[in-house]
This record gives sequence, structure tokens and C-alpha cells, in this order.
Amino acid sequence: MIRIRPSAERGHFDFGWLNTRHTFAFGDYRDPEHTQFRALRVLNEDRIAPSQGFGTHPHQDMEILTWVLEGALEHKDSQGGGGTIRPGELQRMSAGTGILHSEFNASATDPVHLLQIWILPEAQNLAPRYGQTAFPQEGRRNRFQLLASRSGREGSLDIHQDAELHVADLEAGKALEYLLAPARSAWIQVARGGITLNGLSLGAGDGAAISQETSLDIAAAEASQLLLFDLA
Repeated sequence: MIRIRPSAERGHFDFGWLNTRHTFAFGDYRDPEHTQFRALRVLNEDRIAPSQGFGTHPHQDMEILTWVLEGALEHKDSQGGGGTIRPGELQRMSAGTGILHSEFNASATDPVHLLQIWILPEAQNLAPRYGQTAFPQEGRRNRFQLLASRSGREGSLDIHQDAELHVADLEAGKALEYLLAPARSAWIQVARGGITLNGLSLGAGDGAAISQETSLDIAAAEASQLLLFDLA
């Protein structure tokens, strides 16, 4: 079963400094039909104006992943983690027992475009931690590249959940197959471009909740980037 979450139906707020779209209920966006999918709790697409950002604020008991599509995002946290996140780099912050952090657009002239992802951890009150890894572009060209996993295999960032995050950059006309193990579910998010998923069309910003499927056939109608969450 594949259920499309159209981009235009997501929650949308434009605060001037922040233009954001929420796939699931978040903040002032209430949507009882879309609160989470399996352990995937938040999937926000943010555009932050130059020199603007989120001031210091707390989080607890959440695996927070940040994937930048365009621009650069500066991060600082109370555990001493920090750095600038650019396209091709994934940041992982395990909030655990509690962490304070801030994110700002690192440019005074250009906006930053990113996906903010929250995954529910498999246990609470874990020690907070921070990690950031750059993934070579050739590793996702017309194939899936593993960014995050519970085991941390293949150089991915490890997270406290039986979940995997993959990314693929597809050239127009290229296709991929992804096999889902029994009892696994998946979420696909189109970051840019347009694809077909088992014959269904998805454009930039569209998502798809996938369950009770064993094979995903993905073809790019144009140059595209997509994220795939493999979930217990």
C-alpha cells in the first residue's frame, strides 16, 4: 500500500525569516491524520533567510537529523557540538536527557534550504551526542547511499532506532529498485525533481507512506534527489 502525501497539503507557515512546510503535526500545525509514520515523527522543509535562524532552545529524547539541500547552516549546542552543515553532509544530534542548541543561516546574502528530520528513539534518557559526516556525491549518483542507521554501517551516522535513512541522486531517465524486508515500512520524500514510484507520480516536496510492499520501483522523470526511510 502506498499513500501519497502531496506537498501542497502539508502544513505551511511563512514568518518572513522562515518559510516552512510540515509533513506531520508540528508546533502550531495540528493534523490528527498526519502525526507521524512509524518512528518518523517530524519531516520539515525549511527555508531560512540570510543571517536568520533558530535561537537557543531545548530538546529531549529525540534523534534529530539535518540534511541541507542548498546553502549552509551553522549549528551550536550545549554538548560542545558545532559546525557548518552544507549539501552532502548529514548532522545527527541525539537529544537524549536534554540538549540546548541553535541553528542559523551561515550566509548574509543567500537563503538556506534544508530538511529537518526527527526520529523517535528506541529508549529514553540516553546520553546526548552530536555527529556530522560528509558523504561523497558519487556514492549516491543513480544509487542509494546510506546516511544513518542503528548499526552505523557503511560509514553512516548511528541512531538510536531500528531505522535507516538513504538518499539517491537520479539523473533523468534512470531507475532504481529498493527491496523491503518483510514487516518493514518505508517513507519516500522527494527533495527535488520528480519521480514515479511503482507507477505513481511524485514531485518535489511530495512524500509517500509505504507499507505491505516488498519492491519499490523508482524512476526519475527529471534530475531528482529523494530520501528513503526504511522503518521497523
